[in-house]
Amino acid sequence: MRAHAELTRQLRGIMAEMGLDWPDKARFETPKDTQFGDVAVNAAMLAAKQAGIAPRELAQRLGRKLLERSPEVQRAETAGPGFLNLTYADSFWQDTVDIVLRAGADYGRGAPKGQKVQVEFVSANPTGPLHIGHGRGAAVGDALTRLLRFAGYDAQSEYYINDAGKQMRLLGLSVFLRARELAGMPVDWPKDWYKGAYITDLAGELLEKEPGLLDRPKDIAIDTCFEYAQQHIMDGIKTDLEAFRVRHEVWFSERTLVADGSVDKAFDLLRQGGHIFEQDGACWFKTTALGDDRDRVLRKSDGAITYFASDIAYHANKFARGFDLVVDIWGADHHGYIPRMRAAVEALGRPAGAFAVILVQLVNLLENGRQIAMSTRQGQFETLADVIEEVGVDAARFMFLSRKSDSPLDFDLELVKQRSMDNPVYYVQYAYARIHALLRRAEERNYRPATNCPGELSRFLVHKSEIALLRKADAFPELAASAASALSPHHISFYLMELAGELHAYYAAVTVLGGKAEADVTLARLYMLKAVGQVLENGLRLLGVNAPERM
Repeated sequence: MRAHAELTRQLRGIMAEMGLDWPDKARFETPKDTQFGDVAVNAAMLAAKQAGIAPRELAQRLGRKLLERSPEVQRAETAGPGFLNLTYADSFWQDTVDIVLRAGADYGRGAPKGQKVQVEFVSANPTGPLHIGHGRGAAVGDALTRLLRFAGYDAQSEYYINDAGKQMRLLGLSVFLRARELAGMPVDWPKDWYKGAYITDLAGELLEKEPGLLDRPKDIAIDTCFEYAQQHIMDGIKTDLEAFRVRHEVWFSERTLVADGSVDKAFDLLRQGGHIFEQDGACWFKTTALGDDRDRVLRKSDGAITYFASDIAYHANKFARGFDLVVDIWGADHHGYIPRMRAAVEALGRPAGAFAVILVQLVNLLENGRQIAMSTRQGQFETLADVIEEVGVDAARFMFLSRKSDSPLDFDLELVKQRSMDNPVYYVQYAYARIHALLRRAEERNYRPATNCPGELSRFLVHKSEIALLRKADAFPELAASAASALSPHHISFYLMELAGELHAYYAAVTVLGGKAEADVTLARLYMLKAVGQVLENGLRLLGVNAPERM
């Protein structure tokens, strides 16, 4: 809330006059029920011992002095063991209209933090098209990047291309075997291979481009299949992400870590810190000394490096690029991988707070109440591209962000296509469109609210539903800042649902046009609705969702 800073200044001054220090743990909270005020502060409870009086008595003294000095505070009451509950005057909320309209698209934007953050997300193995589960991670990562930038962080988005290792070799082998099958040659199918129709398509395309493919030595032919399939699949992934309004500024190849010596450099760093030991011909990382449940192999006895070794080198590379915080967005099945990665970051000499992981739970895709099975290996999945075509980008992104990312999500294809208030994205977008429909009708009657709202005009906004709407609009900057700090973009979708709810309730309670209200009252209400529309637009932009003026 914008007044917290001013209230803190005033209360600090009052307490200083009383010979009291401002408590480090003093906090402002917003009561869920407005009958308990607009804000509650615990300063009196924390400073009572220092003052030598009961917390409630100190809270009462602070409240009386605050009422004398702050015209914005209408009521100060003591509650519970010593909370000071404060209620603002209507004028405070009425000023929100002009504040929002003057700031426009920058309303809620934070000042530069001077911190560089990297958000790495999606990073799906290029072994097949992106499916709906990848889409959820893409929405979370992209919205988080937008939110961090809006809050004042220097945030960069990155995709880690897993183009090395067993799965990629298996991709090449799968395409090679399909090519043999298409050529009428005998095939000995391995236990694990990629069975999707896209593998057959890739094999057919490659045979047309290179008719002599199967005449080459097997290893060379498999390498050719791998390179072709990986490039083709990566091109498809980039196309799908672009269509989903997701942009990665950096595409980082895993294979470059070995080629440029990054793995060896990471080993040297760990060795210098005493974190590596040799045993049974293998190179081990002493992660148990850093909180992991067992030590981990970095280089096997045959000389092959592990996935963990590549990941350590990759994170060392991230920090070497100057990031203060690296955020990894992983599937929930990687939960057990977090302790060892934290241990690696600590061993690299970075503080625990420099590394964060956001887990993304599975998406249960439903159609007519029936769950659709998905498996990349088996070729049974609903691709992200298919979902976008079915429900649209806006609906898909909003639904992916409608719950905390580490909670399972039921994605009902039928629900998100409905034009009803039961559909969350429609509920929010319709609130925005409703405002603009009203503004268009108002213009026909010569009501044209400008960029800024005169203070005397906003004083006509006194209806309880107007104050409720303004109170919710005022909360956006603090909400955006806290959501960014908590790395939780879903808080924005929750907020937008609440703001849209206040708007729909207001629309039902108050007649803006065509009623008995005087012209100034009508114009004040139009200014307010324009401001609320701006907040809705700003919030939707953070989610990567459009704000349509007509629906």
